[in-house]
Amino acid sequence: MYDAVIEPPEVSILILGDADVGKSTFISRLSLGISPPAHADDLPPYALPTLRDYDQPFTFNVSLYNRPYTLCFYDTASPTSYTLLQPDFIILCYDISKRASLESVRTRWLPIVNKHFNYDEALPVMVLGLKRDLRREWTAAEKGADGKGRGECVMPQEGLGLASAGLCDRYAECSAITGELCKEVLEDVARTGAKTTTENGAKSSGMDCTVM
Repeated sequence: MYDAVIEPPEVSILILGDADVGKSTFISRLSLGISPPAHADDLPPYALPTLRDYDQPFTFNVSLYNRPYTLCFYDTASPTSYTLLQPDFIILCYDISKRASLESVRTRWLPIVNKHFNYDEALPVMVLGLKRDLRREWTAAEKGADGKGRGECVMPQEGLGLASAGLCDRYAECSAITGELCKEVLEDVARTGAKTTTENGAKSSGMDCTVM
């Protein structure tokens, strides 16, 4: 008699955001796993894998809490319309170097989440700032004479403020190109995904933030 093979729980994760904010590069970084090659602590000269939209979902196997999980990632280029999916976890992405992409999270992507994915009040949502390596301090001209102006780059407190105002569960930043904070973000994504399979779910009681 053979023991039954127990398949690892599958967690579907939907990544939303404007075109060119870095979603594909971020998913490509995920394919290296939580523990990338030994030389990954040196900022990459190594190339990230190329992923093809029609291969979605992109699936990655991880082990957390002494058990395996399968994370299935979809984005807006999925062959299946993303509005027809029922994800377990949603990540809203913006480009830290382009202020308009953060505004788009507020005016476009959060309303889409509230309209199409309101089937589950426990659905966790993360706001993720990408291309952290491109952030630049605001110049004096951008700040203006009264010091109240803002530059093109988004500062951490602004992204965190939007996530909090949108009642999201998590806020994080990273650079998929340089690897900065990627390990921490990937671990947070994996932990959140794994928690969605538990009785208590992954909805947090307060904002969790991964920014240093």
